Amino acid sequence: MFNLFNSNKMFFLFILFFSTLIAISSNSWFGCWMGLEINLLSFIPLISSPNNLMSNEAALKYFLTQSIASINFLFCILMKMTLMKNFEINSFISIMINSSMLMKMGSAPFHFWFPNIVEGLSWFNNFILMTWQKITPIIILSYYMNKNYILIIVILNVIIGAISGLNQISLRKLMAFSSINNLGWMLMSILISENLWMFFLSFYSFMIMIMIFFFYNLNIFFINQLFINNMNSLIKINLLINFLSLGGLPPFIGFFPKWIIINFMINNQMYFITFIFIMMSLIMLFFYIRIIYSAFLFNYFKMKWFKIYIKNNYFIFINFFTFFSLLGMIFSTFFFM
Repeated sequence: MFNLFNSNKMFFLFILFFSTLIAISSNSWFGCWMGLEINLLSFIPLISSPNNLMSNEAALKYFLTQSIASINFLFCILMKMTLMKNFEINSFISIMINSSMLMKMGSAPFHFWFPNIVEGLSWFNNFILMTWQKITPIIILSYYMNKNYILIIVILNVIIGAISGLNQISLRKLMAFSSINNLGWMLMSILISENLWMFFLSFYSFMIMIMIFFFYNLNIFFINQLFINNMNSLIKINLLINFLSLGGLPPFIGFFPKWIIINFMINNQMYFITFIFIMMSLIMLFFYIRIIYSAFLFNYFKMKWFKIYIKNNYFIFINFFTFFSLLGMIFSTFFFM
């Protein structure tokens, strides 16, 4: 997964975390840009591997897309400094800055690079790309936000993330489209408040972490591999619970942050957007259930030679995380009392 004894990788991982802190704590646009560039240059050595052509291709594609977004961002900063006084230019610049940040985090309609790159990465790098790499662009986006533009982007994210995932068989691509859909929720939460966004991101990261931990330990990359794996029934039930939690089904903890966002949208008469969010969540649940379908089939063709055991110390973690997912409704009830 990730070699803790590889000093090069650990160094770049440290720089990756540090660069995010530089960008979000900077008091100038150039500081933000510098943080983004350091972030890009530290992530590329993490994802490229000398033995894997797919990861090298992914690293190159990632570099090109991020560079285009960075150039756009830098150009906008310079325009903002020179043409500050003109209001029409100012709103145009805000859209441009927002677009470059949306491109950096793989948001629709700038998402075309995202599923392709995800396909070439290991599960651990996917986890970083889907969680940590979204922090800097979203915070920079919140500094200079064009609200109407972001609302359109939110709707696009939720729809594209849900519909594009329907015909995928690769689990990495499915998780990528799931990430695009959840990015719609995330952008909606940053429109509401920064605290709510941090709350949503931490819950989303937790759920993605469990799923990626599962897939890494089972060494699974495609849906059909779930059917040929002779898995323990308890592992399947855990997989089922955690996927339904990621989809935002009520008794589980994944529903809790989505409930707060829906509550806010209804209080602000955003009925149409709420309707789209709920309908697209149904589609998301449909393709999550397609993945977990093997979990419902406890009695199917089993090959004696093909057995999978997860190490005991990992299994304790998985059981604990699943228990936490199940406690969601209890937490939610206490929170709203």
